[in-house]
Amino acid sequence: MRHHERLKPPPHDYVADEWNWIERRFNPEFMAQTETILALGNGYLGMRGSPEEGGPVVQPGTYVNGLHETWPIVYGEEAYGFARTGQTMLSVTDAKTIKLFVDDEPFWLATSNMLRFDRRLNMRAGTLDREIVWETPAGKQVLIRSRRLISFEHRHAGAIWYEVTVLNARAPVVISSEVLAERRSAPRGGNDPRRGRAFSGRILQPRTSHAGEQRIVLAHGTDRTKMVLACGIDHRLETECRHSWTASNTDDFGQVAFTIDAEPDRPIRLAKFMAYHTSSTASPEQVCGRVEWTLDRIVTEGFESLAAGQQQYLDDFWRRSDVQVQNVRADKSRRTSVEVQQAIRFSLFHILQAAARAENAGVPAKGLTGTAYEGQYFWDTEIYVLPFLIYTTPRIARNLLHFRYRMLDKARERAKELSHKGALFPWRTISGEEASAYYAAGTAQYHINADIMYALRKYVNATGDEEFLHEYGAEMLIETARFWVDIGFFSERKGGNFCINGVTGPDEYTTVVNNNTYTNLMARENLRYAAQTIEALRASNPQTLDVLVHKTSLDLAEVEDWKRAADRMYVPYDMETGIYPQDDSFLDRERWDFENTPAEKYPLLLYYHPLNIYRHQVIKQTDVILAMFLLGHEFTLEEKRRNFLFYDPLTTGDSSLSSCVEAIMAAEIGEFDKATDYAMAALLMDLADVGGNVHDGCHIASMGGTWMVTVYGFAGMRDYNGMLSFRPVRAPQPQSTVRFPLTYRGQMLEVEVGPDATRYTLRDGERIQFQHEDEVIELTRDAPSAVRANVK
Repeated sequence: MRHHERLKPPPHDYVADEWNWIERRFNPEFMAQTETILALGNGYLGMRGSPEEGGPVVQPGTYVNGLHETWPIVYGEEAYGFARTGQTMLSVTDAKTIKLFVDDEPFWLATSNMLRFDRRLNMRAGTLDREIVWETPAGKQVLIRSRRLISFEHRHAGAIWYEVTVLNARAPVVISSEVLAERRSAPRGGNDPRRGRAFSGRILQPRTSHAGEQRIVLAHGTDRTKMVLACGIDHRLETECRHSWTASNTDDFGQVAFTIDAEPDRPIRLAKFMAYHTSSTASPEQVCGRVEWTLDRIVTEGFESLAAGQQQYLDDFWRRSDVQVQNVRADKSRRTSVEVQQAIRFSLFHILQAAARAENAGVPAKGLTGTAYEGQYFWDTEIYVLPFLIYTTPRIARNLLHFRYRMLDKARERAKELSHKGALFPWRTISGEEASAYYAAGTAQYHINADIMYALRKYVNATGDEEFLHEYGAEMLIETARFWVDIGFFSERKGGNFCINGVTGPDEYTTVVNNNTYTNLMARENLRYAAQTIEALRASNPQTLDVLVHKTSLDLAEVEDWKRAADRMYVPYDMETGIYPQDDSFLDRERWDFENTPAEKYPLLLYYHPLNIYRHQVIKQTDVILAMFLLGHEFTLEEKRRNFLFYDPLTTGDSSLSSCVEAIMAAEIGEFDKATDYAMAALLMDLADVGGNVHDGCHIASMGGTWMVTVYGFAGMRDYNGMLSFRPVRAPQPQSTVRFPLTYRGQMLEVEVGPDATRYTLRDGERIQFQHEDEVIELTRDAPSAVRANVK
């Protein structure tokens, strides 16, 4: 089952624009999807794109990254070492509601007569903007304009500017600004295990609340994790019309109601300020105090200042990150160049919203746009999201890697629990503890260790941040190398080579196998990097090495064990076919009957028992092909072609993580039509609802894959061993161009790939060196530009 577009709203209602996603008519049938698409966030705080008026809504959704509750995982049959505690990110207090009444009639999107409707995600300004003209049953016309933002500059803050103008009459107007605690969790619905858990009872318990002037603060807490959440709102009203206000609150609800005698064409402007703080150590009163500090600051600054700071942040982001395309379109999907540009920026913007201020936290699989996958962190971050951040915003990449380091002690505990040496990072987690209830497709994915170390190496090579490597990375390398040596063994039956049995690779349709090729290759990379790092420290920085030896009880003889295991790593290979089998027994399985599997039976995991899937050759997400991309220097071009053509027909569209990798590899081997098709599937994963589940949140990893398709795919960038190189492929269409910046070792390089040649320009910095094809190019401040012909 290959990808197809499920979300096809009327084109006249959704206008293509390079910098905005625009909705020109309220469509109730698309509410769940647009709540995701129009979501705002900053990596710490996120809000789904539901209307200010509080409804209609499918999933109201306000989230604070890392705020979660735990629950006991119940097994029908217990076994030693199973994960015991589930973790779920919570939907928290909703502070964005602003209800409007004119002549005591409520404005409600589903029933109101709207003469004009324009709602847009403004990716250049970082805001959700709306303009409506509402005609009341009495014929009064009301202009409603709003702008919502979650501040990147102020991590704990959000704000809404809400303007009401009665155009053709006098009228009594009430604007009710509200804050409401979440008292129940949304039901999971259906049998889809990817959706978030529904709790049976109330999760957030009231702790304290108070109101003063136009300010309300509510505090709640969780029972099991003992986390405290405080949320506060404050206001500033500007109008020439006569007005008054009242404030009230309970433990779970607060309201500031403004009553205005509206005059024709005299605007009523309300600025609503929102602040969220959480803590697992402070008292509710202390956390409320932090909310008060934030409100004091942002109210004093005012909405215009917040919006200006947001714009400045976004200007800097796009200067470092924007991917610009011209004359690029996807013929099969009939997407115009403008729509392609819009979709690229949509992806990059949502990555920023998921990661920018995720300090002391990770990036949930859905960002902060929904609770699918429980709001937990996976390998998605290291393999699909970090490449973009490393080459555009390395500070954020460093924060995310440091967050992994903070999990190291729990990773050591988990390895010990499983009778292993070293450390085993959790497959899925919020707190650092393993939360995967299904070990076959969870804990057994030991490759998470190597994925994190692969990202570490990419970060250090691209930034030159040896300090991070020495202070944090080396310790993780030691413990993960120990882990690999402990779980593997030298097999006489495999010619004395090092084997790793009983693991699951990235493909979750093939589990608990021996010698998964991806795992073995990535483990080898992990072992080599660990050995190289320790040997480099021994030669040039013995003092740092002494500290590491003290912290980890490292015996330097262990390094020889790592090197021996890496040198003797067994990698399955079938001489007869030239195929690298996904594992020892993959080629012995029966091919899945794709021809007789109806489209409605995908994804397979929802319609077939796991055992039925596991005994067949069928792939949920790329596995060997992913290894050939990440470690491409280990394979010849012919090997990549042969294996791509073998595995491609076996790969379903059941995972959003496959399309981008397939696009990159198809481009490298010259399968340009396939490359374009897969690139569009990744690019439109959310805007066209390719997976049919965008209502549950954005696919952040696929969005990272969109950037990878452009940079690694069509620009042909590779960064093996820290050396940038480019082999641009044939442009998607004649006369098309793709331009993007890269930050490498503190220098900014702009790359513009045209149909016949590529231009390289040093935008910031003194000097940068890289390769085009096999030629080494050096750009300097005095000679900042070079143009080279595209060979392919």
